[in-house]
Amino acid sequence: MYNRALPPPDDISRTQVMRAPVVGDESRATPAPPTESVLVVLYGPSLGRRFVLGHAEQIVGRTPECAIPLDADSVSRRHARIYFAEDSFWLEDLGSTNGSFVNDRRVDRHRIGGGDILRIGGVILKFLSGSDVETSYHEEIYRLTILDGLTQVHNKRYFLEFLEREVSRALRHQSCLALVLFDIDHFKLVNDGHGHMAGDAVLKEIGRRLKPRIRKEDLLARYGGEEFACVLPDTTREGAAIFAEAVRILIGRYPIRYGTVDLPITVSLGVAVTDARRYDAIDLIRRADEKLYEAKRSGRNRVAM
Repeated sequence: MYNRALPPPDDISRTQVMRAPVVGDESRATPAPPTESVLVVLYGPSLGRRFVLGHAEQIVGRTPECAIPLDADSVSRRHARIYFAEDSFWLEDLGSTNGSFVNDRRVDRHRIGGGDILRIGGVILKFLSGSDVETSYHEEIYRLTILDGLTQVHNKRYFLEFLEREVSRALRHQSCLALVLFDIDHFKLVNDGHGHMAGDAVLKEIGRRLKPRIRKEDLLARYGGEEFACVLPDTTREGAAIFAEAVRILIGRYPIRYGTVDLPITVSLGVAVTDARRYDAIDLIRRADEKLYEAKRSGRNRVAM
């Protein structure tokens, strides 16, 4: 069986994409955009839609008249503009209410490169650019079928398929399998007190904290709303207890920053582990869910198993 101590996160590097020059009047020509550059909606209305960027300025906003319309309340009517200058695309905020972000950093004006993540209000988009943008686009569409667009952990559909496979494997090899379900305590108070974008920030930060610390053979998924699931193959009851307590401490130790506000966040966790009885994925989920609600009834911010 595996030691359930959480490994340290890995560093993530980003590669910038080179831009191609224009062919034309060499004395005054403005460089043209790359062969193709697009924005793909990863989270928000029109999930998976792509917007092709050209030489002309394009306004991003909530109204249908905008070149890039994003029909979400968190998006201002004229939220930002994207334009091509100095051999690059740029994002410029137009005094929006909820701000424009590039790779989680709020910006007034910022150069954007291939692979950058843009957040317009509560809508998340990815900037793809270069000669192989079509392949990159289809890769992103595939990722949307298995990942949650906000937290970038696996989604419920993939979780259920993964759990079914691991349950079958555990039965076949008579090995241990643990499932941990956890739920954010008093999450409605975050949304009611600070707005749904604050709630999104909390969900995203929980994914960010946990994702690098999950073994490659494990699975972390957003199960629904403010609930997450961890599938732990080859893990005993004792190992699952250690893991769940480590998750509880990791999330609750430091508040989550949203703007200028520190939000203290805790989670309640329920743990179920396979035993000698016949069972299926639904049985395991039901047992973990019962333990999760036991943890909540017992006062929250604790592990029940």
